[in-house]
Parts: sequence; C-alpha cells; structure tokens
Amino acid sequence: MTAKELRQKYLDFFVKKGHKIIPPAPLVPKDDLTTLFTSSGMQPLVSYLKGEPHRQGKRLTNSQPSLRLQDIDEVGDMCHTTFFEMLGNWSLGDYFKEDQLHWIFEFLTDKRNGLGLDPRRLYVSVFDGDENFSVLENGKYQKLRPDVETIAIWKNIFAGVGIDAKEGERIFPYPSDKNWWSRSGTPEQMPIGEVGGPDSEIFFDLGKELKLHENSPYKDKECHPNCQCGRFSEIGNSVFIQYEKKDDNLFIELSQKNVDFGGGLERLAAATNNNPDIFQTDLLKPIILKISEICKKDYFGNEKSFRIITDHIRASVFLSAEGVVPRSDDRHGAVLRRLLDRTILEGKKMGISGNFLLNLGGVVVKIYKESYPLLEKKKNDIENALSSVESRVEEILVTPSKEAPSEEIENLPNRSDEEILIKMREPHQKLFGGQVEKYIENNSFVSLPSVYAGTLAFWAKTTEGRPVSSVEKDTRGSLSSNFNEGEFYKSLNDYFEQHKKISREAGAKLFKGGLADHSEIVTKYHTATHLLNAALRQILGPHVFQKGSNITAERLRFDFQNPRKLTEEELKNTEELVNQKIKENLPVKMEMMSLEEAKKMGAATVFEEKYGEKVKVYKINGFSVEVCGGPHVDFTGKLGKFKIRKEEAVGAGVRRLYAVLE
Repeated sequence: MTAKELRQKYLDFFVKKGHKIIPPAPLVPKDDLTTLFTSSGMQPLVSYLKGEPHRQGKRLTNSQPSLRLQDIDEVGDMCHTTFFEMLGNWSLGDYFKEDQLHWIFEFLTDKRNGLGLDPRRLYVSVFDGDENFSVLENGKYQKLRPDVETIAIWKNIFAGVGIDAKEGERIFPYPSDKNWWSRSGTPEQMPIGEVGGPDSEIFFDLGKELKLHENSPYKDKECHPNCQCGRFSEIGNSVFIQYEKKDDNLFIELSQKNVDFGGGLERLAAATNNNPDIFQTDLLKPIILKISEICKKDYFGNEKSFRIITDHIRASVFLSAEGVVPRSDDRHGAVLRRLLDRTILEGKKMGISGNFLLNLGGVVVKIYKESYPLLEKKKNDIENALSSVESRVEEILVTPSKEAPSEEIENLPNRSDEEILIKMREPHQKLFGGQVEKYIENNSFVSLPSVYAGTLAFWAKTTEGRPVSSVEKDTRGSLSSNFNEGEFYKSLNDYFEQHKKISREAGAKLFKGGLADHSEIVTKYHTATHLLNAALRQILGPHVFQKGSNITAERLRFDFQNPRKLTEEELKNTEELVNQKIKENLPVKMEMMSLEEAKKMGAATVFEEKYGEKVKVYKINGFSVEVCGGPHVDFTGKLGKFKIRKEEAVGAGVRRLYAVLE
C-alpha cells in the first residue's frame, strides 16, 4: 500500500463515520502568534475544542503537514523526523472514548476498509493518573485519576478479536509524562489557559519478527511499548481533550468533551510494509536513492547522514513553498537556514563536493505534487531558497582540515578563554577563507566570540567532511607528543556549548512575540489590543498599521506604524476611547470568511503578515474589525480599566506602546 493510498483510505473511513474533510492549515500559522509552526492537526482547532462552533460541524478529519523541532536531535534514527504528515480526526463535543477507540481499532485492523494490521501486534498505553494535580468536576475537587474507563474499553475491544488484554501485557498504564497530551506537554508544562487531557497511544510490534529487540538492554519479558528499544512503534494517539488548566495545580472541565486523534502517516506506512524504517517508505525512499546516486555511497552503513539530509530537505521544501526565506533575522527564516546548513554539512560528510540541494528538492516536489499542488506552483520560490544558501556556503566555507597551525593547537589547553579567542582569530580567518567579518555580517551572529566558539567546534568536529574520530591523527595537523588530546577536545566542546548558549539567548530575544499563553488575563490583554488598534486609527488616522505585539499576564506591548511621537493629548484620547468601549460592554464576535472578503470589509491586519485563504475576523460591535486567530473575551466589559504606561520609538516610523489592565 502506498502512502497516498493509505492517506485516502483513512479519510474515506472517517467520512463514512460522518466526518467532514477540512483543508490542512498552513505549516506557518498565519493568525496564531503563540507558536512558530503548525505541529499537529489540533493546533488550528483550539478555539473549537473550547466550544466555538465549527462551520463544518462536530466531526472533522484531515491530513495535516506538521513541523516539530523538539525531536531534531533524534533525527537520524528509523522513526524520527522534523516534518511529517499527521492523519487526524476530531470530535468537537460529539462522540468520546467508546466510539473513538472502537473506530481507530477497526481502521487499523480491517482488511477491506482499513490497513489490515494483525491485532496481535497492537499494544496500547493509557493514563495512570497524577496525584500532583486536581480537577474540579461536578463542583468537587479530585485528583487526576487513572483512566480506568479507557482500560475497560480496550479490554472489550481486544476480547472481540479473541485477545485477553491484561494490564502490563497488552495494556500499559503510564504516568503523565507519557500519557497526557497538550500543545506544551505534561500537566506541569502547560501554561494557564491551555487545553489538554489523558491520551491512549497505539503501538505496533515490529520486534518479534524483525528481531530488533535482540540488541535491547531489555529481556523479552521486560520489554514494553515505552522502553525505546526499537521493538514498538507508536502509530496513533487518541487524546481526550476535556480539561483546561486554571491554576498551577488545578484543571477545570471544558464545556464539552473532545477527541483529537493523530497518526503519523510515515509510521503507519512503515507498519503496513512490515518495516521499522520509515525512510524505506515511498514518501522518503526516492530521496534516499537520489542521495546515494549523488554521493556514490550506499544508504546502509551511512543511515544517519542519509536520514538527516532526507528529513531536512523535505522540511525545507515545504517551508520554502509557504514563502519562508532562509535568513537569520527572521524567526521562521532562521529555522529554515539552520535546516539547510545542516543538510549541507551532512552532505559534506558523505563526500558531496558540489551543489546538490536543488536535485533533492526536485525529488521532494515530484513525490508530493499531486497531494500538495502548492509545491509545484511554488517551485521557483523553493529553488531560489535552496540555491541562495548553497551558493553562499560555497563562497565562504572552505575545508577546515589543515589550516589551524600546530603551534597554537599545542598550547591551547594552557591558555585562558580570552587568550584562546584572540589567538585563534588568525586560524579562523583561514578557516573561513579570510572572511570571518563578512560571514558575521551576512549571518547576523551575536558576537565575534560566539563565532569563534562555533568555528572552533566546527574544526573540532569535522575534518574534510568526516567526524574527527574517523580521521587519522596526521590529518589534524602536526600534533606534538605531549599534546593532551582529551583536554583539547573538552575545551572545544566547552566553546561549542558557549556558542549554543549565546545562540539560544539571541534566538529567545529574536523569537519573542505574540502571546505568552492562553490564560484568562492574557486573553483579556489580547482583546484589548484590538480596541487599542482601532482607537489609534481613529485618533491618529488610517495610516496606522499594527507591526507586532507581545502580550504577557503583566502587560501588553503594541508596535504600530506612525511617523512621529504621540502627543500627551493623543495618548490621553486613545486611552479614554479604549476605556469608553470597555465601559459599553460591547460583544466580541467571530466570523470565518475569505481574506478577500475581510479586506473588502475593511478588517485590520498585521502589517506585512501572510494569511491563508480563510481567516477569522473578530468584530467588536462596529468599532473594531480585525483578522486574528484569538483567543478573545466575549464582552469588552470583562477587561477592566485600560492604562497606557509608556510610549517609545523602536525604529524609523514605528512606535511602541506599553499598557496594562487594572
């Protein structure tokens, strides 16, 4: 079964169960500033999970392209990727655990309408409770209890196919770090206002036939779905979203009980092929074959580099198709740049000396163009993004194998950090073809020391494109007999960590924007920005456009286009107008429409922001009409008193206001 056939089978199955197919959301969210990328199918549906009616009903399904970077260090094994497709079905206050678990088991095992997997190779996990958190149910506070209801349902399902499903043998209860789902992770990690709930994962047993478990530290009797030995592959997760976090240790029930199922298309395809390696599915194998053709090496024996290149080029193509440009001063572009840089580095390890990204990108487009026509439509944009990074690397980066002088290397462990950074300046100039400053300028690095730390690490970890450990000693330079190699590489790793720390701090500043969370107070501040935006346009004129915002539980920050500083009178009038609209207790209503309809209506947008074809338009009783993703209060009277605290310039023609709700 091809991945395309599998995808269609899934959608057809749930359409027969009364679901409507909804289009996938953009990989780069257009109206949700709380997150960088769409990482799951439920992400665009949060407001509907909270009770907002969806125009296509209560039963939905789709296949959602997704990007998750938290597992990027795992990419290189058989089952982890940054980019993937998530098959999803949702119940928005309609069916719940009983129907969901029966239906997904039917899809997985039915030979005619489903995948025909052997039920004896399916194992499940359930939520085992969490004593650290309480939930307010029916007016009473109770601990988050084990999900005994789901256990009972699974026992009944397996019994129907002749399997005695015992706990600890077929059904495995796990704590909240394994079997609780929200966008942010565990109950402890969830911000106030986020929704989530217990989940039940389904695992496919790959090991008994393929003998993956033989190299595991676990014996057969101790092996279990979450032991990470490679025997079990998670192929689906049914999440029962029924709670909202109200306080640090308290949840409240949502007004409706929801189902959110997600199943990785690549892993499901691997299961139907009885192969644990998702990179051998028809979605990824053509890329693997093209890499092998380019580098003249076999996949087997070089799996890690092949998999990293394959994953990163696929993710890069999809990002480029949505208009993301690889650049270090843009939060999305910085991620794309890093993916492409790493792809090139892994290519060097495989001995690829020339340009190769365009060839691989073309393979990705060919694989996906029928299912995602946007890739073919945006082929020029994709090619421009890939070639821009590759050409710059070829101009600047030279092979760092024999450039570092041995005199400095021998004395390195005995020098202070500052001396090392100064003394290594000349070698770094050579490592980068005498263009360190140019490289910094082009790539917006934080500081010279961070660049030196990064290049030290690069020199330490690669020699002629290969790991240092695989290169003979004489290729590192003329190392003296008393040179302490272990200390030297420890120093280099220390500097590499320094470089990563500086990069993370810079990235946090660069990416900081949007909403801190979906808590009640942040929701109020978010709604207040709509009133502020409308008030500024009324007081100052229609030239005012929102340039950005940052909202926390303590204050709102609002950037807007205006050629000069506001006068005291303008600030006062703006503040008074916002408070007037709060006092009027105006209703806040949402309507879905096309972007073109929203523009004709005069809806405000974020300046230079990109939007999808369908957008949410929030109306505040004729005073404010704005394209936005939410969340919002239902009446302005809930906001309290609005107070502007500070006004300042943040750039040419851009002003910034700080305000609070009292």
